[in-house]
Amino acid sequence: MSPFNHWKTAWPWLLIGLQSICVLVLVFEEFSDLLWGEQTTSLIGNEVLENLVIVVLVVSLIASAFEVRRVMTRQKRLEQQVKAASGAFANLLEEHFDSWGLTPSEGDVALLALKGFSIAEMASVRKTAEGTVKAQCNAIYRKAGVSGRTQLLSLFIDELLYGALVEQTGGERSRLAAPS
Repeated sequence: MSPFNHWKTAWPWLLIGLQSICVLVLVFEEFSDLLWGEQTTSLIGNEVLENLVIVVLVVSLIASAFEVRRVMTRQKRLEQQVKAASGAFANLLEEHFDSWGLTPSEGDVALLALKGFSIAEMASVRKTAEGTVKAQCNAIYRKAGVSGRTQLLSLFIDELLYGALVEQTGGERSRLAAPS
């Protein structure tokens, strides 16, 4: 986690800590007035106003704590959803690559192609000749039943957008067709 992200999650708790300190100081002042009966020099000078400030601080402290908890719970849920989607996409790639019968090298090239690498970049990353990468790309497109990189990418985009739409009918799952 970067320091910036750590600060983004820590600052609300810092504010709650500061509010807590303010509440404790004011509560201590009120209890000292009640217990010892001494009228200490008040920063505010008015007991009604002082009590109102305490009530407002306590309410705002509770509200802030609930809000921070809600936001952090939502953030955690969203992070889990992103992780799940990433894992699901990786599984989807693997399933398709297996069903097409891609070799491990072709699978690597297909993944690089989906990431948008050029033929030269793929050859450099894989430390192979550009001609080899071109031949592997042609084999991938043939096995996938597509004419090029754009259609290959389209298969996965369609799967992500419309493949998750399934309906339960008579105990049997059927995919909804993607809109035309």
